[in-house]
Amino acid sequence: MNKLYFSLVICIFIGCKKDTPKITPVVKKPVPAIILTDERKVEIDTALLGTFKSETLKQFYNSSENKTVWGNLKKRTYVLSQLEKSEELGLNPEDYKASKLKKFESKVSTLTDSELATYDILLTYNFEKYLNNLYKGKLDPKKLYTDWDLEEKTFDVNNILIKAFNKNKLDSIVENVQSKSNTYKQLLKALEIINEFPDDSELTKIESLNKITLHDTNPALINIKKRLLFWKDLSGKDSLTNIYDQKTFESVKKFQERHGLANDGVIGQGTISALNYSKERRKQQIIANLERWRWYTTDLAENYFIINIPDYSLNVVESQDTTLVRNIVVGTSKRKTPIITSVLKTVVFNPTWTVPPTILKEDVVPAMKRNRNYLANKSITIYDTAGNVVEPNAWNENKPGNYRYVQSPGYNNSLGLMKILFPNHHSVYLHDTNHRNYFGRSNRSLSSGCVRVENPLELAEHILDDSERWSKDKIDTIIASKKTTSIKITKKYALYQWYWTAWSKKNQLFFRADIYNLDADLYAKLRN
Repeated sequence: MNKLYFSLVICIFIGCKKDTPKITPVVKKPVPAIILTDERKVEIDTALLGTFKSETLKQFYNSSENKTVWGNLKKRTYVLSQLEKSEELGLNPEDYKASKLKKFESKVSTLTDSELATYDILLTYNFEKYLNNLYKGKLDPKKLYTDWDLEEKTFDVNNILIKAFNKNKLDSIVENVQSKSNTYKQLLKALEIINEFPDDSELTKIESLNKITLHDTNPALINIKKRLLFWKDLSGKDSLTNIYDQKTFESVKKFQERHGLANDGVIGQGTISALNYSKERRKQQIIANLERWRWYTTDLAENYFIINIPDYSLNVVESQDTTLVRNIVVGTSKRKTPIITSVLKTVVFNPTWTVPPTILKEDVVPAMKRNRNYLANKSITIYDTAGNVVEPNAWNENKPGNYRYVQSPGYNNSLGLMKILFPNHHSVYLHDTNHRNYFGRSNRSLSSGCVRVENPLELAEHILDDSERWSKDKIDTIIASKKTTSIKITKKYALYQWYWTAWSKKNQLFFRADIYNLDADLYAKLRN
């Protein structure tokens, strides 16, 4: 019975009505003409352009009347330097043929007309590719994941590049096309910080099966201290003994806090696993997160909820000020919380919960066969197709799919006392829970996809933002009535339900467990 009850409260599938996304037609701006200088220029063979299979490239050279454009040394030097430095932004210079272009440049004065044309095209093609990758990422999340619902980012690279080219402002274009979000900037800083760490190949993997507490003696502590010294959580000189002293205890707590672990100083498997990450793995994690942030929208709304799934956190931001922070519970690795950009629509107090098909088949039917009063004990009512209540003894165990099973509103309802709806294609929403003790855990990947929110009634009062109609007392009265009540959210809040596992703050690195195992796979695809 305990197993079934646990399953009922974590596996919640009902959700919002699916909205069909509106398709906004893309209006292409006319490409400005390229202003050519007096430097050497040659004709571009359109057949050569065709081998790149890029309409953008064809349009670019149409604007120069199919003549080479990179005759100016200063402009070429800028482009080449940016491609060579792309590693500083988490990208691979060889994705943009940096070495090949450098060889062309070294002999530019002796190039034939054909070679010069090839060099010119390669410069344009790879710089535009680089700008595109900086603006919206190298990879397409829609081709990688089925549960990522992000608006496609459009980018008119020709207009951006040609205007900068004509105004001699190429030196600012790379910075201008990148995300302006604080998290993205923190990730770039994190990459800079981790590159300053020395090589760690001589550090030995930590092996320990038992938890280590203050004043314990354990041979693994020598390697633990070496790791703490490497990551600068432990400072000064250390004798590297196998005794868990107070200084190391405080250092472990600092390390745990940076990694989203319970900062109790107890060295368990979670702490050891985080300590065993190499510098290179952490660097790869940062690079994967930079790619993800390039997928996300560039312009955040004035008011929004932003959820970081691996951090188990929800922040309410209004006019660039964080007004509320909440702990959350998210989906398990088998039933992941999807990535969504949406808009909050409705608060529902005293929601009902309908048992989903999987729980019905795997848990409810077997339990009902053993005990016909099982659902009644959970305040779950059985309805037939006509909406009539079915008594447990009249329930046909051979046709369980012919019924709906609805849990009544109340404090012990699987959705708790409130849910917040927003349009999405994954039937998920934000809601309360009847397992409120989960918010005290450090690992909160426990739901079936929806996001559970701590202290949800305070959150509801905040976003309804009407001290007369929806005061705390009024909300408490609605809750006490146990009547399902839906209220439209009049203040516009965007919802960003996203995923990132690394950032920096005050020159310190912060990491979270990659609960859906996305980082290593994404990095491998980036470097493929």
